[in-house]
Amino acid sequence: MRPDTRPPQPYEQIAVIGGGAWGTALASVAARSGRHVRLWLRDEALADDIAAGRGNTRYLEGIELPRGIHPTTDLARALDGADAVLLVTPSTTVRDMAQRIGDVAAPGAPIFVCAKGIEAHTGLLMSEVAAEAAPGRAIGTVTGPTFATETAAGHPTAVTVACTSGVRVPPRDRAATRMAISLATGAFRPYVSNDMPGVEVGGAVKNVIAIACGILEGAGFGENSRAAIITRGLDEMKELAVKLGGARETVTGLGGLGDLMLTCSSRQSRNFSYGFQRGQGLGDEEVFGGKPVVVEGRHNAITVTDLARLLGITMPISEMVRAIVADGEPIGDAFATYWAAPIRAEPRALDLEIAHPAIEAVTKRFEDLNG
Repeated sequence: MRPDTRPPQPYEQIAVIGGGAWGTALASVAARSGRHVRLWLRDEALADDIAAGRGNTRYLEGIELPRGIHPTTDLARALDGADAVLLVTPSTTVRDMAQRIGDVAAPGAPIFVCAKGIEAHTGLLMSEVAAEAAPGRAIGTVTGPTFATETAAGHPTAVTVACTSGVRVPPRDRAATRMAISLATGAFRPYVSNDMPGVEVGGAVKNVIAIACGILEGAGFGENSRAAIITRGLDEMKELAVKLGGARETVTGLGGLGDLMLTCSSRQSRNFSYGFQRGQGLGDEEVFGGKPVVVEGRHNAITVTDLARLLGITMPISEMVRAIVADGEPIGDAFATYWAAPIRAEPRALDLEIAHPAIEAVTKRFEDLNG
């Protein structure tokens, strides 16, 4: 039998639902790749700005967008003729938007959910939420270490494209492969995966870990502290992903470790920046100058730990962040509780747990964070 050398077929017409920074960045990538792109936005004035060539003046100020993006505030028009859909709205709106898309989009058009998180009260990943809301459709995601401004500006960027579809379909014909080909440009390099739990858990948990890293840097701690939190946070990602049927290998890829490293290392990340300001002593209502900025990690801290508790697994860093952002525990007390936990082995096969011998010293080390 000859090997299958047919080139994968890209999706020629893509609807991007959501005109925030990341939605507009993905629309830019698709347009540069030669796709016909319709971008749905709620704000008519913003749609007019994009149509007039002024760019996304609210979320990507100063970034020149490529031609080929057709903005609209009419959802039916955005979806008309679309071969595939990129759903790029906040996680709390995914269920409603996926249902609306499922009712209107052409039969067979897959939905790639680009929001990251776990739904409150159900414990469902975003792909599972979309699958419930738009039954019968292939559901995927585009995720990885990305800042929207750099992606829109054409900086070299790598992502993972994953999808639930295609168990009986050759890999080159699966929805994830076709979307990867549809988005590939000289700067935007996609990888393909069939492990939805693995890539989605990374996207949800990394926001929580980034808050912890931001707090430590804001409080004046250095790279040792951040490296410790990133490494042990990665372990929490793996634990949850495997429990949900994902592979540990996936979590060390772009959608897990890659996204974690980026989000935990830059104040461009709203989650890291939020934590940094809290670490400097600002109250929850004072961060970002009191402006209503969406910080997904605050919401994720609750939904991630709710799911972990339900599944019977331990995620101590995520629990620490939840204690701070949701339960109002003083930052110093929360970090002291984490740092003074019993000493354990890293290899899970080595069954070891010893009470921390310096609990009082740990408490003293972090007491200044209480303000």
